[in-house]
Amino acid sequence: MFALPGQLWREIQQPDILWQTVALGICLALAWWLARRLRQHSQSVAEQSALQAFGAAGLKRVAFPLLALLLVIVARTALKGWGHVTLLDLALPLLVAMVLVRASVYMLRRAFSPSGWLATSERFIAIAVWLCLAIYIVGLAQPLIELLEQVDFSVGRQRLDLWILLRGAVTVLATLLVALWLAGLMESRLVAAEQMDANVRVEVARLTKALLSVLALLLSLSLVGIDVTALSVFGGALAVGLGFGLQKIASNYVSGFIILLDRSIRIGNLISVDDTTSGTVTQITTRYTVVRMLSGVEVIIPNEYLVSNIIRNQSFTDTRVRVAVALQVAYRSDLEVAMRLMEKAARAHPRVLAEPAPMVLCKAFADNGISLELGFWVADPEAGTGNVCSDINLAIWKAFGEMGIEIPCPQRDVRLLERTVPA
Repeated sequence: MFALPGQLWREIQQPDILWQTVALGICLALAWWLARRLRQHSQSVAEQSALQAFGAAGLKRVAFPLLALLLVIVARTALKGWGHVTLLDLALPLLVAMVLVRASVYMLRRAFSPSGWLATSERFIAIAVWLCLAIYIVGLAQPLIELLEQVDFSVGRQRLDLWILLRGAVTVLATLLVALWLAGLMESRLVAAEQMDANVRVEVARLTKALLSVLALLLSLSLVGIDVTALSVFGGALAVGLGFGLQKIASNYVSGFIILLDRSIRIGNLISVDDTTSGTVTQITTRYTVVRMLSGVEVIIPNEYLVSNIIRNQSFTDTRVRVAVALQVAYRSDLEVAMRLMEKAARAHPRVLAEPAPMVLCKAFADNGISLELGFWVADPEAGTGNVCSDINLAIWKAFGEMGIEIPCPQRDVRLLERTVPA
């Protein structure tokens, strides 16, 4: 394989190189035209299954180099009896490398999220890897490596050169991609495990991704030959930074792990942080927690605040919540009838639970009337309790109007006393 470039250089002056160039150009042009026709045909096919769509997309990626490879093999076989085919012999491994690179990058892209960074840099990665393989095949790899090794420098006691740095960057990238792929597989398995708590699944997935990334970094540095003890300086600087400037950030991260581990707040819980912030927990990260209020506004709360303050979790052990509706009736009203009508209005609402049953309490004898309180339970407080209270208040108003029960309003009697002024 390494003798091909030298032999090709010797045959450039021969007339056979002209026929080989023309044959290679015809093969590449015909392969490009056939690949274009194949892409147009695949776009016109509708209602494909997931497996068929995956195969069609992969075939489009490798269509041009694969067709060119087949055509070059045919041309090489046909021209071999007429003269030298060194140019076609050199084109074969390059086309094989292009097929393998495009197929590998496509599989790598499918292994990660479709919206990831790999989707936007797929062509760049394929071209970079193919150029590296092409340099290796044509025999320019060793001189280029020797040139990079001549540029060296020292970092502490470690002697480094450009070739070590380049090899280290490629090794780190490859190991990190493998680690992220494994973490993605484990995360998909955890998402499918519905019997596990949501917080536990999120925590295990994040810890796995962090551990695999750290292990991949340390392993790649060891493979390159860099002493990992050199990272102790960076670790000390990071510890000092955490102790001073990053104290709040570190506190939020530690608080996030505490919340995820002790499961005091879970995704889907209805919590009240203060008098103005109340809603459903939609996301818990290692730094902050997202609470979606009933108005649709999403509040981002640092985890340190949730750990160090009192939080009212209305669905910690039980999702049922008691809701109270208070009103007054006039002293001349039939109190027992009023209480039965209030209970009936609560029982008629579809979201009110039958057990515990709605109950009306006589709270106090106030200045303007008798204070009553209707208490009832709902199982889905995340859907809102204000709408339930509004419906029940409207039903009570209609029932009281039909039965002639009066809801009093504040009244004040003003008496004017005539004062006699002595003469």
